[in-house]
This record gives sequence, structure tokens and C-alpha cells, in this order.
Amino acid sequence: MVSDRLSEVLDFIQVRGVISGSIAVHGRWETEARIDDDMKFFAVVQGSMKLATDGLEEPLLLEAGDVVVLNGRTWLRLHGGSGDAVPARVDPPASGTFVRAGEGEPGTEDIIIGGRVAVNTVGRDLLLQALPPLAHVRSGTEAAPHLPMLIRRLFDEVSRQQIGSGFAVRQYAQLLLLDVLRSFITDAELPQGWLKLIADERLRPALALIHAPGAPPPSLAELANAAAMSRTAFAERFRDVAGTPPRAYLNNWRMLVAQRELRSGDTRIRSLALDLGFSSESAFSTAFKRSVGESPLHYRSRVRALEPVD
Repeated sequence: MVSDRLSEVLDFIQVRGVISGSIAVHGRWETEARIDDDMKFFAVVQGSMKLATDGLEEPLLLEAGDVVVLNGRTWLRLHGGSGDAVPARVDPPASGTFVRAGEGEPGTEDIIIGGRVAVNTVGRDLLLQALPPLAHVRSGTEAAPHLPMLIRRLFDEVSRQQIGSGFAVRQYAQLLLLDVLRSFITDAELPQGWLKLIADERLRPALALIHAPGAPPPSLAELANAAAMSRTAFAERFRDVAGTPPRAYLNNWRMLVAQRELRSGDTRIRSLALDLGFSSESAFSTAFKRSVGESPLHYRSRVRALEPVD
């Protein structure tokens, strides 16, 4: 099932939606900022506005219930409101804050929530490669019908700061991000990568074999048989969808699993090598160094030294 594969990968790379702040502005306004995060997102609660960012030829109109995700962009500019007045300059909200600007009738302001998409170190490249530079999810999308409701509930928690709001914000941010990713999967323009791969019904059984924990790495013939295709047809389709040949994807996946285990557990290198289907610790170490750029032992020592001390 698509949901099982998506949940599996999202758990693996520990995807989180982190809310940075929100603004509510009356009248004409504008704001701009440099983007320091790999992936930034905005959810429009009320009103409308236009977004400009690097690589976008024309400003993008955002309306209530819309979400936009910026992937690998370096700057952004938002502006909204109407009339002839000089636009008020609005500073981006500090992390975790809700800012109001201007005066006017309640319910007439533009309201937006900003945040970032966070993943673990292992999953960073996996997600960056799977998403387009800019993805606009419109309100009422069939694949994400609950998005407007989630945006409104999220804003209520951010703005009202009730008991338990911090917990609620984290949960709603997760659900919002999940709905956004679901809508990407149905997009015909989705770039090659694992999101497109898990949406391909024909290749899904083969992907399940590749991701199966603790199982020997499947051969090309086994993967093709799982997909009920010839080896040639399977290899071509897999490469067209995933952007990489099946064997390369399998090797990359094993290296991602290895990095996760080296970061989070006390697994012995030899045991990890055998679990991943390598014939020896030496063969695993060679493959890991070729992929990651350092030996498993050095990688584990380095990442653990960088972990914060409780």
C-alpha cells in the first residue's frame, strides 16, 4: 500500500513540520527574508498574498487554505493587501511568535503561518531530491481535502496559546505536512525519486523487497518477478521513476539504513554488515566509505561527538 510505504520512509527519515511563527496584517504590506532552511513552507489561513522567490518567473498567488513548500530556495518576498497606501514593512516573526500589524475590521486581515520541514541527517538528501523546488498545494485538493481545516486549527493553537498548545501545534504541523506530501504523490509533475517511486503501483512490490528489514538484498530477477515484469522492462521503468537504476537505489538505501543504525544504536559493525547482506565487515566498510566518504567507525565516532549532551 502507498500509505504503508510512505509511513515507512517518513518514520525512517523522521520528517517533522516545525512552526516558526505567524503574522496577521491589515492593509497593504510586504515582507522579505533570506532562507536559511533547506525546506520552508507557508500556510495561508485567511486572505491572499503573492510570493516571489529565486527561480520563480512571476509572483505566485496564494489564497486561504493554500500551502507552498520551498525546496533549496535562498530568499523570499511576500506582499498583500489592496489600495494606494504605501505597503507597511513587516519583519518576519521571531521563532514561536504570533505578530499582528495594522488596524482594521476583524476578519479582513491577511494571515499566514510559516515553518520548516525538518528531517534527520540521514534523510536530508532523500527528501530534498524527492520534492520540486517550489510546490503549491491549493485549497480543496482532492488528495488533501482536510488541509484548510488543519491550517485553521493550527492557527487557533498558535494564536490562542491555550494549555497544551505546544503539543497541539506539533501534532497539527505533522498532519499538515503529511497532507502536503500526499498531494505531491498524486502530482504528475513530481520529480523522479522515492516519492514518485512509492506511488507507482507496478513497482511497489519490488520496493517492499528493497525496504524489507533484515532480509538479504534481492537480485534484479527477484525484483522484476515481484513486479511481474521482465528484467529489462523493470530496470527501465524503475530508472525512469526513481531517477536511478534498481541496484544503485538498493545500495543507497542500505547505506541510509547503515547511517541510521550507526547514529542511534550500539550495533556491532560486523553484525550490521551481515544484516545488510554484505559477505563481510570488510566488504561493508569498503562500500560505506565509497558512499559516505569515511569508514563506519569514523562516521559513528564523529556523529556521536556532535550529539548534544543531556
